[in-house]
Amino acid sequence: MSRSGTVPPTSAETPPGGRTINPWLPALAVTPATLMEVLDSTVVNVSVPHIAGSLGITPEEATWTITTYLVANAIVLPMTGWLANHFGRRRLFLACLVTFTFASVLCGAAPSLTAILVFRILQGMSGGILIPISQAIMLESFPPEKRGRAMAAFGIVVIFAPIVGPILGGFITDNYSWRWVFYINIPVGALAFMLASAFVFDPPYIRRIAGAAIDYVGLGLLALGLGCLEIVLDNGELKDWFGSPFIRNLSIVAGASLVILVFWELSVKHPIVNLRLLKDRNFSAGLLLMMALGMVLYGSIILQPIYLQTLMGYTALLSGLTLAPRGLTSLLFAPLAGWLTEKRDPRYLVAYGIAMTSVPLFMMTHWNLQTDFRSLMLPNLLQGSGIVFLFVPLTTATMAYISNENMGMASGLFNLVRNMGGSAGIAFVNTMLSRRTQFHHARLSEHITAYGIASQQALQVFPRMLFRQGVPAGSDVNVTYGLIHGELTRQSAMMAFIDNFYLLAIIFLLMLPLLLLMRKPRRVRGHLIE
Repeated sequence: MSRSGTVPPTSAETPPGGRTINPWLPALAVTPATLMEVLDSTVVNVSVPHIAGSLGITPEEATWTITTYLVANAIVLPMTGWLANHFGRRRLFLACLVTFTFASVLCGAAPSLTAILVFRILQGMSGGILIPISQAIMLESFPPEKRGRAMAAFGIVVIFAPIVGPILGGFITDNYSWRWVFYINIPVGALAFMLASAFVFDPPYIRRIAGAAIDYVGLGLLALGLGCLEIVLDNGELKDWFGSPFIRNLSIVAGASLVILVFWELSVKHPIVNLRLLKDRNFSAGLLLMMALGMVLYGSIILQPIYLQTLMGYTALLSGLTLAPRGLTSLLFAPLAGWLTEKRDPRYLVAYGIAMTSVPLFMMTHWNLQTDFRSLMLPNLLQGSGIVFLFVPLTTATMAYISNENMGMASGLFNLVRNMGGSAGIAFVNTMLSRRTQFHHARLSEHITAYGIASQQALQVFPRMLFRQGVPAGSDVNVTYGLIHGELTRQSAMMAFIDNFYLLAIIFLLMLPLLLLMRKPRRVRGHLIE
């Protein structure tokens, strides 16, 4: 017996005239748009110093090019389903493609900080709509029993792009100009527009829902709450968190706005965000797991380049290449993950994905200041295979009991928690890295005295070594103390990185009990039943 509210059998999108098309064609059509948007969320990061130098601003001011994009992205993600229902999915998708590409051109040509921030907001708003619509189109184009392969294709882009982004951004910035980081979106945007024009169409229910009343109060509360929250997460560490009145005030506004939003959205007939979807325990548990995945994925991605460049002396390009194996194994294992999702209970696959994502993090806790390149790459190889087995079945299980009419709204929330989890993860690891470095520095300093054996050996060996390198006699003692302090700082930072890897692994393992809340999807002729 079919469960009420479950997903009915679906087929490929139906263009005007009633003819059907191969479901892979809409999936192919939205892939360039997904790749372009996800890449743009990370590719700019390595260009921040160059943007600052070119526009004559400080690096801290230049980081607002990232913050404004993330804020705009966060605000529109949960309202994407409503916008698609109100304006038409195909029309909205094509309009956002044009807007994103045009905004990329304007960002590349921006003459000032104000201009680039305005264009980044426009880019973030249009880009934030592209991802959930793309995911909804992929899910709806395939019947439920074949959605694993669709999510495998989507997962390749979502997982691979954040890893490739910094490498691509660094190469373009070093060899050409930071402006070409934005200009490369022009051909990709043009290709995406042509494919979407040919193969993306509105399903019948979009036309039935269009014309609903606009929830202006919910829209305002959503923009205010998520906008302030994203700014807090992105700038909290730089401003000493709640030691800053700016961060405290924004936190209060964000918390109050989001609490009021919950009560308001549950009371209106046509909410901008349908929070009633959270009554589905698969969906609720899936959102928590995806938030944890975002924290671990983005947190570990941001930690490794810092470790490699500041402690190991790697270049930006070489540190990026150590992350590349994660994307390669994701690419190789994605088809297998999609196939197994269609054949096996996705909850077991998610459990395997959690284990295979946590084990490499524990392996990273054995890194030190002499770790070789092979030992750096091996955990990333394993983690890439684990992440794809987590992402693909998790998405499928989370959306298992969501109807097609709510798929766009659900996809927007799903991608929102991934992004917010990523922002929280980056904020968390940066804060812990700073605090734990200070902690270990203080503890190690307690064991270093002028009369200690190690200090005496250093004071005897270092001056002779420095003299051979041309350091004048008399200043070698001060230089020696500087070297000792530098090594103390490096060791403290290394211990802080180890602490972070431990914490990320433990946080992820604590998500395992949430799998017990999820129902197993069973399939009978394409129908999901309880």
